[in-house]
Amino acid sequence: MLNRRIFLLSGAALNVAAPAFAQAPKKPAAPHPAPARPRKPAEPVPTGTPAQTPLGPLDTAAKYAVALDFTTGATLLDKDADVIMTPSSMTKLMTAYIVYSMLRAGRLKLDQELPVSERAWRMGGSKMFVALGTQVKIEDLIRGMIIQSGNDACIVLAEGIAGSEEQFAELMNQKGREIGLEHSTFRNSTGWPHPEHRMSVRDIAILARRLIQDFPEYYKYDAEKSFKYNNIEQENRNTLVQKGVADGLKTGHTDDGGYGMVVSALRQGRRTIVVINGLNSMRQRAEEAERLLEWTFREFENVALFTAGDTVEQAPVWLGTQPSVPLVGGRDVVVTMPRGWRNKARIVLEYTKPVPAPVTRGMTLGRLTVSGAGVPDISVPLLAGADVPRMGLPGRAMAVLGRLVGGG
Repeated sequence: MLNRRIFLLSGAALNVAAPAFAQAPKKPAAPHPAPARPRKPAEPVPTGTPAQTPLGPLDTAAKYAVALDFTTGATLLDKDADVIMTPSSMTKLMTAYIVYSMLRAGRLKLDQELPVSERAWRMGGSKMFVALGTQVKIEDLIRGMIIQSGNDACIVLAEGIAGSEEQFAELMNQKGREIGLEHSTFRNSTGWPHPEHRMSVRDIAILARRLIQDFPEYYKYDAEKSFKYNNIEQENRNTLVQKGVADGLKTGHTDDGGYGMVVSALRQGRRTIVVINGLNSMRQRAEEAERLLEWTFREFENVALFTAGDTVEQAPVWLGTQPSVPLVGGRDVVVTMPRGWRNKARIVLEYTKPVPAPVTRGMTLGRLTVSGAGVPDISVPLLAGADVPRMGLPGRAMAVLGRLVGGG
């Protein structure tokens, strides 16, 4: 018989299962330094096409926008997030991903030096000001690319890794497909305008999440507030990093794409990522990115439903040496929910009752689904948490006889 039980995540319903359904543990938030000078009045947010969120429409000045929870990957905000557009210097995150991959694999070293070609030296736009004919350490090139948004640094890296920027772009396309970027085509390492060079803001957010997740040892460069090279010191172009509001990742601007930014921050143990593009000014870009970033922390929270070994339910066992078997989720289950989630979400347990013996630990016996208004659905298998051997013949005979006599 299929057993289906539904629990609301509110009030007494929290006590029906063995684990304590509670908010994920929080760590003290690092204080943010105050701005160096009073903020100017914010530019008005236009009332054009709003972004879609689990809480309803939200106006944003960005032409394209997306917000993700880092831990769960839940989409918190979406405004044309899958539309291809000009990514400008936010492209450099893919260049960084390839460099970090090669460092991890031992194919590059931070203190290794790469030559500066005339093409790299002559490259326009933002620069770290590498000198023609010199050799530059890869670690300096990384800082020049991330902190100073140096186009010249990107070309030195691309040519040093692949022989030419065109061949490096093929590596970018290949890696993009591997990590699930469905709306990206790369034609250069910098984001320099090219009619075929395109990304979506969702792809940028996915890439940012993978960078932080896969290479935490190199993500530290994003939080550096300045870098000096060739006797020229430049501040991090990400103004939210300068303020201490965010710890990465990148800004971008072209005439075609407008002003864009991808930012991430960690607050009380929870990290979110916001990507916006198509804004009208550096000031508007910074203010809108900060507003949406603060919104993701204010309006949502991560809820740890249970950890891998927690017993969700005791399921009765038919003809087993034990009367029941614990059902476990098999992995930690954390969901991102709007604040006030107890009034919106529910847990559904489904499994066949009674479970026929023998039962083997890890056997899939049913499913647990979390759903509700404003809550992204999540479903995980319910697994047997223990072995339950089958009774011997005498025991099975007595159990069957008892059921027949009892009319069960």
